[in-house]
Amino acid sequence: MLIQRSICTEQSPFRLKAPIFTLAGIIAGLVCTAPAFSEPPETAWREGRLLVQPKAGLSDQEFGRILHRNNGRTLAKLKGLGVHIVEVAPRAERAVARALSNHRHIKFAEVDMAVAPILVANDPKFSSAWHLPKMRVTDAWSIALGDGVTVAVLDTGVDALHLDLQRNMVTGWNSVSDSADTSDVYGHGTSVAGTVAAESDNALGVTSMAWNTKIMPVRITNSSDGYAYFSDIARGLTWAADNGADVANISYGVSGSSTVTSAAQYMRNKGGVVVVAAGNSGSDPGYASNQYMISVSATGSSDTRTSWSSYGDYVDFAAPGSGIWTTKRGGSYGAVSGTSFSSPVTAGVVALMMSANPDLSPGEIEAILQHTAVDLGTVDWDPYYGFGRIDALEAVRTARNAGSSDTLAPSVSISSPSSGSSVTGLVPVDVEATDDFGVAKVELYVDSLLVGTDTTKPFGFSWNSESRQDGNANLMAKAYDLSGNLGTSSVVNVVVQNATETDVTAPQVSITSPGDGAAVSGVVGLSAFATDDQQVSMVNLYVDGKLKCSGVPSISCDWNSRKASKGSHTVSAKATDSAGNTSNASVTVNVVSGSTKGGNNGKGRKK
Repeated sequence: MLIQRSICTEQSPFRLKAPIFTLAGIIAGLVCTAPAFSEPPETAWREGRLLVQPKAGLSDQEFGRILHRNNGRTLAKLKGLGVHIVEVAPRAERAVARALSNHRHIKFAEVDMAVAPILVANDPKFSSAWHLPKMRVTDAWSIALGDGVTVAVLDTGVDALHLDLQRNMVTGWNSVSDSADTSDVYGHGTSVAGTVAAESDNALGVTSMAWNTKIMPVRITNSSDGYAYFSDIARGLTWAADNGADVANISYGVSGSSTVTSAAQYMRNKGGVVVVAAGNSGSDPGYASNQYMISVSATGSSDTRTSWSSYGDYVDFAAPGSGIWTTKRGGSYGAVSGTSFSSPVTAGVVALMMSANPDLSPGEIEAILQHTAVDLGTVDWDPYYGFGRIDALEAVRTARNAGSSDTLAPSVSISSPSSGSSVTGLVPVDVEATDDFGVAKVELYVDSLLVGTDTTKPFGFSWNSESRQDGNANLMAKAYDLSGNLGTSSVVNVVVQNATETDVTAPQVSITSPGDGAAVSGVVGLSAFATDDQQVSMVNLYVDGKLKCSGVPSISCDWNSRKASKGSHTVSAKATDSAGNTSNASVTVNVVSGSTKGGNNGKGRKK
């Protein structure tokens, strides 16, 4: 189904009707247009797929067991990230993701979300580029023009034949089809690329942020509607990091994705900087601060946040994003609006900084941006502008004069288990590590033997204590920052006690609601509770064999019986203990007002 929307004004926001992510595309045109935007799939994520990262040190065998207990299996692994693409039952994605996220030996689990592009010199349009003097970019050009820097544009592709782009293009990649096809399937990527590095001072078209910067097109979608999956974005980002990109721009809503965050950390460890759009919902999506991405909100010509710009704890900086003149697919030009363009405006400033001083680390670049930003809020940081609106001149000038200043080692400590505690089997080990410019990686050692390496917060490990004899064991963590400075934790001594009787006693599980034989209708509350002589590791609730929710040791969730047929249905619970013993319980309920064939019940939009 196609939705036709007329766009007759500079800002015309619209929203994606999806369960989690909001698409607020804002496009500015010279005339009324009526582009077609395809609705996303009903689920808005890749059906039957999850993205899961086990904690460092967990063996493939143990990881496979955890997946098997949740009716999942590994299909593939994202290169360089330790993130697995996991197959689960269709329509059970969110339930299984919640269950895996609660497991102490899983770092994260998320659906493979489909997100949309966040739209909305002597060059003829230079006088219309209000954002350049506002950010003092024109003065920054006397210091650097972006020479020697490559910006990867992770987007819908780039029109390589555009006269204002073709001389600044380098070879790119298509992360969906694993090919060199980076032509623009939607138009968004061409506008983003032109914002960063359209050829300028050439008596043609528009003026960009960093004239001499090279553009690396990385196409992350083959869909004509521009939607891209987290997994394809992550693949594109690791490819860009491995193939010479210094900066990556992602004008998509990825600040809340753990998978894309892992890829951003991968690029950061190679000295690269990742800049992303904050979003155009005009609201707070609730994302936490993300140290591996620079998330940018949008300001207008009055130096205030635009009404449609998203905000929240994750916003780092603000930059102009309204009425930005740039390149268009097919060789034309036009004004565009959205945080999709605040992001490449910022990426362009980062390119100028790197050009002025190639020796700067990502942490130093971010520190300079923070120190030089124009504070538009009421405090040093606020959720609308972050640390302030980017000031290109001060950022580039400070970058040119900066020397290597990172000599402090990270601070690192083991927060769990505590010293003197007894441990058995698989032991979750949590580590706290901080640094003034960012932690690159954390290593866990047990009795001087390396257990595993973790590269993203929160730092956590899975140590199989059965790999050593019972008795005392010494745990120690090492943290490295981006400059190679090493910090070492205090030693935590634990007592390994695995020589115990084999646990053969199954847990006890009971369904506390509804009762056996109950007549139900509408939304029905389901709940179950389990106990075990050792430890309950998982409780699952099902209706007619379909997973509804998971947790430990007591769980509850709702079942909409209006979508079920009238008559008898089975509510069942399955409990699993830490030794893998299982037990089951079930009750039979009678739906008295469910759906009937040919009736009108249960025809609402699926989520």
